[in-house]
Amino acid sequence: MRKPCNFTLYYSLFVTFMIMFVVVNSQLTTDFYAKTCPSVLKVVRKEVQNAIKNEMRMAASLLRLHFHDCFVNGCDGSLLLDGNSTTSEKFAAGNLNSARGFEVIDNIKKAVEDACSGVVSCADILAIAARDSVLLSGGPTWKVRLGRRDGLIGNVSGANGLPAPFHSLNTIISIFQVVGLNVTDVVSLSGAHTIGLAKCATFDNRLTNFSGSGGPDTTLDTTLVTELQNLCPSTSDGNNTAPLDRNSTDLFDNHYFKNLLNQRGLLESDQILYSSNDAIATTKTLVETYSNSSSVFFSDFVNSMIKMGNISPLTGSNGEIRKNCRVIN
Repeated sequence: MRKPCNFTLYYSLFVTFMIMFVVVNSQLTTDFYAKTCPSVLKVVRKEVQNAIKNEMRMAASLLRLHFHDCFVNGCDGSLLLDGNSTTSEKFAAGNLNSARGFEVIDNIKKAVEDACSGVVSCADILAIAARDSVLLSGGPTWKVRLGRRDGLIGNVSGANGLPAPFHSLNTIISIFQVVGLNVTDVVSLSGAHTIGLAKCATFDNRLTNFSGSGGPDTTLDTTLVTELQNLCPSTSDGNNTAPLDRNSTDLFDNHYFKNLLNQRGLLESDQILYSSNDAIATTKTLVETYSNSSSVFFSDFVNSMIKMGNISPLTGSNGEIRKNCRVIN
C-alpha cells in the first residue's frame, strides 16, 4: 500500500534547501570594492578605532547591530532606517533603548562617502564594522564578503522575533534555523557576549522568584546573585548595566564559555547553553570545547559570522546604495 505524502516534512526540506541556496548563491565577494572604492576597509577601520577608543563598549554594540540586522530581512541595513513604531526596526522589543551605535555608523558612512560617494552600502559598512570590532577587541579577523545593497523598508514584526534573553534554548535554535544557521552557529555566535554590557532588565528575572520558584535561578552562582541583586534592586528602573563576561569585559576571548561552566553566565539565554536539560543533546559539548580551546572557538566564530553575513543579501539591481543610512534615497 502506498504511504501518504508527508507534506510537512517535504515543506521543511524545501525551506531548508531554499535557505541554503540563498546563502550559497549570495554573489558576495571579498574584493567587491577593489576598483570602485579601494580605501573602504581602511576608512571603516579608522572610524571604528576612534569609536572604540572613545568607548570600549562600542565594539560590542557595533557587532550586535550587524547581528540584529541580518536576522531580519537578511543583511540589508534595514535596522538603520529611522521611522516610527510601525515602520522602524529600532522600535522593536529587542532594539528599543537597547540597540546602539547608530551615530557611529553615521560617522563611518560620512567618511566612506567622502572617499567614494554612492558606492558602498550601509549593509556592507555594518559587516565591516562588526569584523573590525572583533579584531580590535583582541579577537580573530576574516575577509569580509561584500556586495550587499540596502533594503528599502524595515520589518518591525520580524525584529520583534529576534532571539531574546528569556527564550528557551529550543526556541533560540529554531530562530537560527529559520535563517539557515545551525546549533554550532548558536553557540559560537553567543560567544560574542565575551564583550559588552547588559541592562538589569535583561537578567533581573533570574534574581528573585525565578519562574515562580520564590528564589533566584539555581543555575546562577550564589555569589553573583548577591552582587547582581545589589546592582539591580527591585526599586530600580532596570537600566543599570553589568558585564556579560565578568573579569574579561572588553577582551574578545573564550572566557565567556568558562563562565558558563561556573554558573556565571549573565543572561538566562547564556547559561541555558550549558545548564539546561535541552543543552545535553545540543549545545553543552560545544560550550565545553570552546571553554578549553580559544582557537576552536575563534575558528567556528569566524565561519558563523561569514554564514550570518550571507543571509539573504540584496545584490545586483535589488535595493539601493543609501546616501544616508537612516533614510532611503
